[in-house]
Order: sequence, then structure tokens, then C-alpha cells
Amino acid sequence: MRNIGAISYKELSIYFASPMAYVIAGVFLALTGVFFVESIDQPFATATVAVMLRNTAFFLMPLIPPILTMRLLAEEQKLGTLELLMTAPVRDYEVVIGKFIASFVILGVTVLLTLVYVLILLFYADPDLGPVLGAYLGILLYSTTTLAIGLLASALTGNQIVAASVGFGLILLFSVIDSVSAVLSGVAATVLEQVSLTAHYDAFARGVVDTSDIIYYLVMAAIFLFLAVRALESRRWR
Repeated sequence: MRNIGAISYKELSIYFASPMAYVIAGVFLALTGVFFVESIDQPFATATVAVMLRNTAFFLMPLIPPILTMRLLAEEQKLGTLELLMTAPVRDYEVVIGKFIASFVILGVTVLLTLVYVLILLFYADPDLGPVLGAYLGILLYSTTTLAIGLLASALTGNQIVAASVGFGLILLFSVIDSVSAVLSGVAATVLEQVSLTAHYDAFARGVVDTSDIIYYLVMAAIFLFLAVRALESRRWR
């Protein structure tokens, strides 16, 4: 745990020492502000928050996580510091988890900053906080999987642009794959719908917290983090 904490602290320091975290937070808040203003005409205050977060999941989550994670392992490979890190008394999974935690803290704090829109609604309306909190839980769980996908992409290449592109492509694939299931039937349609990121978020957007959806995001994040660890381990044999 000490190694994971040290790696997370180092990555957080790098995030805050560079303009990346501030630019991403600024762009994220600006775009969610646009989503909030566009959804303000919804008949219920709770629906306003749900629409804002749904748009955030659909339009921002395929883009922001790959940008946050693209340098985490790709830059280490490009600069040659990954080899030094791998020869240090630290396990591969500690490297991956430490970097994942740092990126999740940055994205999580950025998402929670949008609670200012909820405070505005509380001042002018009376939203039901249950569905609102459920929707926020859903977007944070959504973030765990997208960040894990982005970290895997970063582990596969030494080029940050390639890492961001691969991460974006994978997240987009898992976001729209449920639309393919609409033209299929039987087991194939069911499988595609069950692996879709957005299909499992819909319940949270409606204020329904289902244990199966929580497990889905956690399992998906664990799978992609495991693959990132394996990609890192494979470099020892090159």
C-alpha cells in the first residue's frame, strides 16, 4: 500500500504542477454547464440533473479519461523511465493501481465540482436528492471503467497521441455497442447489451441503483486494469 500511495502522490503532484488538470477541469465544467443550461427546461428539477449527467456520460466520458491517462504509462515508455520503475522494488500492479487512483481522484473531483449546479437547483427548486445522488454514483462508476480502458491503452504504446486515440476508440466502442444489439436478436443481442457502458448507466440516470450495474462497472474496471498489468509485465520479456 505504501508503494501505491507513493505512486499516486507522485502522479497527483505532476497533474497539479502542469496545466493539464486545470484545463481538463475547465473544459469539463464549461461543457457540463452548457448541458445544464440546455436541460434547465425539463419539467422536473431532478430530470435536469439526469439529462446533464447523461450527456456528460455520452459525450465527455469517451474523451476526457483517455486524455487524463494517455501519458501515465506511455510517457514512461517514451522517456525510458519505465524500465527504471520496473527494476525498483515495486510490483507491476502497484504501478498500475497507483496511477489509476491518481487519475480517478482528478476526474472524480472534477465531476463532483458540478454539484454546484445541484446547489443552484436547490436554491430555485426542490429536486429529489435520491435520484440525483444515484446519478452521480453512476457517473463515478462509469469513470472507473473508462479510466481503466485509457490506462490499458497507455500501457500498449509509447506514443501519447496513439494511447489517447486507442482509448477513445475502445470507450466509444463499448458506449455504442448496445445500438448494434438493436438490429440483432437472441444471445448475441443480449451479450452486446450486457457489455455496453451506456446501457448500464441508464438505470442510474433514472435514479435506480441496481447492484448488478455496480458490479458490472467494477468488474469491467478490474478486467482492464488486469490487462494493463499484463501489458506492463510483458515488457519485462522484450
